[in-house]
Amino acid sequence: MTKSKYPWFVFGTFFAFMLFQQAERLVIGPLTTPIMDEFKINQAQMGLVFSGALIVGAILYPVWGYLYDRFARTKLLALAALIWGATTWLSAWVQTFPLFVVTRSSTGIADSSYPGLYNITNDYFEPKERGKIMGLLQIAQPLGYLVGMILALIMGSIIGWRGVFYVTGAVGFVMAIIIFFGVKEPQRGSTEPELQGIEQKGDYRFNWKTALGLFKKKSLLFLFLNCFTGVFPWQVLTFWFFRYLETGRGYDSTTVLITMVVAVLMLAAGYPIGGILGDYFFKRNQRGRLLVSAAGILIALVLLVFAIMVPYNQMFLFGFLLAFTCIFMPFASPNVVTTIYDMTLPEVRSTANALQNFFEQVGSSVAPLAAGIIADSSSLQNAILIICVSAWTLCFIFISIAAYLVPRDLQDLRNQLKQRAEIERARA
Repeated sequence: MTKSKYPWFVFGTFFAFMLFQQAERLVIGPLTTPIMDEFKINQAQMGLVFSGALIVGAILYPVWGYLYDRFARTKLLALAALIWGATTWLSAWVQTFPLFVVTRSSTGIADSSYPGLYNITNDYFEPKERGKIMGLLQIAQPLGYLVGMILALIMGSIIGWRGVFYVTGAVGFVMAIIIFFGVKEPQRGSTEPELQGIEQKGDYRFNWKTALGLFKKKSLLFLFLNCFTGVFPWQVLTFWFFRYLETGRGYDSTTVLITMVVAVLMLAAGYPIGGILGDYFFKRNQRGRLLVSAAGILIALVLLVFAIMVPYNQMFLFGFLLAFTCIFMPFASPNVVTTIYDMTLPEVRSTANALQNFFEQVGSSVAPLAAGIIADSSSLQNAILIICVSAWTLCFIFISIAAYLVPRDLQDLRNQLKQRAEIERARA
């Protein structure tokens, strides 16, 4: 394989990892009803199952970030895939609800392994195209949900929800082998313009001083606040929207499938569109990526409210508004990740990304449980509206402030890399 093609092999491998890992993580949404029926539990108890994995993931994000910045990232990612397979099989095997909560929660260990994946990817592609690359890579997330939904609806009726878990867990073992033997560890920061062509002899790995310096970047702090509130809607929609269509709007399985397939495909399109727009405007203004993010959040908020308020018998109008909501929802995702990498040193990028994910998960981990409690006392529709509107309003405010502050932090990083390049040239 040629040197120019190898980064795309890595991209393809990671795309497959994300696609099937997301399928495993999100397949439980379409399987919610049969799982509830087997264990004879209510919506609040099912919300606890959802939240368990999110809480475990939130706790372990900083741990994964630290490990990725200290040790070989590719080998750690292979370990994560192995854990994904093992914990999913355990979830399929247990017979009681308390043990199911424990084993399903343990799948959150692998769910929090993504900082290393993004970090490796960024060391294979230059900054000018990272928004596009992140957007293309993140297509795997909604497509993973689609794969999980198809597995649940088609295979679930044949092999049961436990059989579906065995299938998705097996893929984890396969991905562990491919990553361990097939993906090479790149030099940290090798694609930064200031460091290209320079052999870095310094040991640039995680250190606490650099890591703590992340909290001195004002724009990064507001991005963390955005992340804390921003995933509330995603968790609620991911885990509860399938049931909302079934019980709230009275859709049969065929209508649910058609509605969700269209929505997920539009969601998949939104990631690269957001990333490409972010790259385009970033080349013209350093605030470009975050302004695209803010616009996407605001438009998605308005469209979702209109969609939810559509009368139940107007299926086409509901589906139309939902589809356009899904285009704008992911605009922020590739741009926020790319912005975080654009302002942090290579040796703490996994940590910075892990902190981002930690704030996302630590806040939103209670979202499925909160939605279940609100649904039991009111309705699932009200739960979706209350959580999504309040969270996205705060996100728009936080990301707008970050956009105002970001140019200084971006320039600080470029200056630090120039100084590092001068040191390495002097050593040579």
